[in-house]
Amino acid sequence: MSSPATALPTEPVPQDGKKRKGVGKVFYQVKTVFKRGGRSKKGAVGPTAPAAAVITSEPAAPTAPTRLEYENATRIPRIQVHEERVQKLGSRFGLEIKPDEWHSSEGDVLRVEKSVRMRIHRECHRCHSAFGAGNECPGCHHRRCKKCTRNPPKHTEEERQAIREKKEALIRRNKQMGPIIPSYDYSENIVLKRPRKAAQDLVYKGKPRMRVRRHCHMCNNLIAGNAKEARVCDNCGHRRCDDCPRDPDGKKKYPYGYPNDAPGQTFKGVYSCHECRRKFPANTEDGTECRNCSHKKCPDCPRVKPKKVDPEPDPEIMEALRARMEALKTAES
Repeated sequence: MSSPATALPTEPVPQDGKKRKGVGKVFYQVKTVFKRGGRSKKGAVGPTAPAAAVITSEPAAPTAPTRLEYENATRIPRIQVHEERVQKLGSRFGLEIKPDEWHSSEGDVLRVEKSVRMRIHRECHRCHSAFGAGNECPGCHHRRCKKCTRNPPKHTEEERQAIREKKEALIRRNKQMGPIIPSYDYSENIVLKRPRKAAQDLVYKGKPRMRVRRHCHMCNNLIAGNAKEARVCDNCGHRRCDDCPRDPDGKKKYPYGYPNDAPGQTFKGVYSCHECRRKFPANTEDGTECRNCSHKKCPDCPRVKPKKVDPEPDPEIMEALRARMEALKTAES
């Protein structure tokens, strides 16, 4: 009776008793094959020795990197995506945007078509616990029914129609109340206005300004140019001074003289004492004593720089206001 044949191991067993996995297992197998081939070459005597198996490893040819492709994705031009966005922005906000004004419109993009979904939350009407992915309540194990609260609630056909009409009205209103788009074409007269439904259009007229004119007091000629700059009369060559009339008059706002004007013969300006900095009255002659330090006006006393000054309040108005306040205090007491 012959003994049963023992099954040979299909893979080499490590000598150190460790079980290898992955890349280490492959390297160990290759190393074992090379060791066996070397032993057979050393112990071969004459033609009766078995031939050793030689394994030659050739480098694999480099493969091109595979491009990642998504399922259910279609390639569309990038310019098509920009055109759709421009159309939506124009219908919603009334904007006029050209597709070529975007950053880049070259190449293709991947688009995956998915149905519109809305996350719906349900709550158990017994224990007020939120349902999970299943239809059974995690709190009281109640099976979901029609009494369980649904958020958002399910709309009827009339409510859906009302929502559609509200969206259409909002889109129409945004088109009519669109922003004012400025134009830099100055060939035509540009009128900025905002249309209104049941009234006259609102027209932008700008901030009201007053034109200031200066005339030469020597020849009564109009001095051209900005009133704030130093100008010379084109007719007689006279430099604009404080005696040249101003239209409209602004002596209350400029009591020390107009800016960039030279001292005149009638109005010589306002000077201040160089010792105590107290101002002399207007058109004060040299040698007049200062009311504060008794210093006599001299050529070293500087002229007060012409600038705009807030006018002092009227004494009569201040006295009437004080009397009214006193009357109110008497009435309260």
